[in-house]
Parts: sequence; structure tokens; C-alpha cells
Amino acid sequence: MQTALECIPCFVRQALEAARFVTDDPALHERLLREVLGTTARMDMSHCPPVVACQIHRTLRDMTGVADPYSAIKDRFNRMALDMLPELSAMIAESQDPFGLAVRLSIAGNVIDLGVDGGITESIARQSIKNTLHEPFEGDTNELKQSIDAADRILYLADNAGEIVFDRLLIEQMPTDRVTLVVRGGPILNDATIEDARSAGMCELVEVIDNGSDAPGTVLEDCSEAFKKRFAQANLVISKGQGNFETLSDNQANISFMFKVKCPVIASHTGYAMGTHVLMSPSVVDH
Repeated sequence: MQTALECIPCFVRQALEAARFVTDDPALHERLLREVLGTTARMDMSHCPPVVACQIHRTLRDMTGVADPYSAIKDRFNRMALDMLPELSAMIAESQDPFGLAVRLSIAGNVIDLGVDGGITESIARQSIKNTLHEPFEGDTNELKQSIDAADRILYLADNAGEIVFDRLLIEQMPTDRVTLVVRGGPILNDATIEDARSAGMCELVEVIDNGSDAPGTVLEDCSEAFKKRFAQANLVISKGQGNFETLSDNQANISFMFKVKCPVIASHTGYAMGTHVLMSPSVVDH
């Protein structure tokens, strides 16, 4: 998926929000924005948006000396999600369709995306999760379950902190001995890293690895050789979030995408309306 012109204001907004998480110094904010504007002026629009975002956030870390500007907010959303976990686990246990509900809750967690909405609050996220069954949904959960049952090597590509706790609800419905959870190889936005997987209790549930990259998606050429080998060997890849969709939607692997449509570019690319919760099987993705 290529970068659209509409992505450029989003890059600038992201950079300024991240800088303000780190410092109140307006001079540094200006320096960073000038650098970002220079980067966007020179960027190759044929690259997918996470490639450009990665370059911008590496610049931010270099200029501020802060390795993870989103660390504190990631911790808050992880704690919020963990607080909700017992209630949601009980809902799934009592449901007539536990797997389908777990899919819906996992996708609902994708609302916790500071790349799209740096102003999202815990109360907004909580309400979005609680409204899960009232949100528009597109996809076939039975087809996904059949794909999971047939696969003996499943890669589950996580997206954001907080959201990863809701992914746990779905992974608990899967054969955990056949699942490997993948997180980012370094901090970027509020994307989940190995520390977030530990906070979510994932390391006791399934094998957890990182992809060796700090891009806000899965840019295979930037990932480690170890991850690329695991990706090639997987029978099924479950891909969470818009960033993973943006980077892998042209890939020919057996990938099921799960995300909430949160920006007009993705809405236009997929044909789904803003706000739709999407489970997109490989047969639906237009390669």
C-alpha cells in the first residue's frame, strides 16, 4: 500500500504530539517539525506509510534522546485493559459464540491507536470496548476459526499496547501451543513491544518474539532474518491493526487482517466505512 497525500498531515501531527509527550520546549518542537517537513518533502510516495513514520520517529528519538516517548501512556492503557479483563473474560465464557465475541473484542481494542488519535483517552477506549457488539462488523469469524484449526504454525502480529491485552482474549480461544505472538523490535508510537507482552501476561500463555524492527507495521525488509524465516514458515498469519495492514496487504502469504477502520485513506483503500470493525480473510484482500 502506497503513501497517500492525505498521510502527510498525519505524519506532522504525530511528530508534534510525540515531541510534546517528551518536552515543553517550543524551540525543539519547531526544530522537529522543520525536520519532519523536510523528510516528507523528500520521501518516496511509493513506500507504505509506516516506512515514512519510522523515519520520522527515529529522528524524534535522536533529537530528544528519549528512547520511548510513549512509555507512560502505554503503561496506562495496559493497566486499563487488564482492569477490564476479568469482566470481558466472563462475557466470553457465558457467550453462545465465545470465539466470535473474542474476535470482536480483539478488534475493538484496535481503537487504542495514538498514531491515528493522539488524544484518545481511557474513558473513550473503555466505552468503545463496551460498545463492541453495536459497532459495524465485516468478516467471517467461522472462516477464521477453520483456518486456525487447520494451521499448525500460527503467527499473531500484535499492534498496540493496551490492545494486546484484548488480543489475549482471542488467543486464549486458540490452540496456544501452535501460536507465536510477534511484537515490535523497538519502541515506536504506542505499538506493543516485549515489555507490553509481559505486562499483558502473554509470555506465560504463548511463545513471544519480536520482529527486529521499530517500524509501526511489519516492513519485512526491515525485520530480522529470524523473524522473516518464521513468517515464511507460518501456515497462517493473523495481522492486527492498520499499520500491519498497510505493510502486508500486498503480500501473498495466508494473512487474515483484523483492524478498525480509523482513517479515510484506509476506508478508501478497503471500501469499508470509517469505524467499521474488519476481519479480512486472504480471499477478500485484493492482491
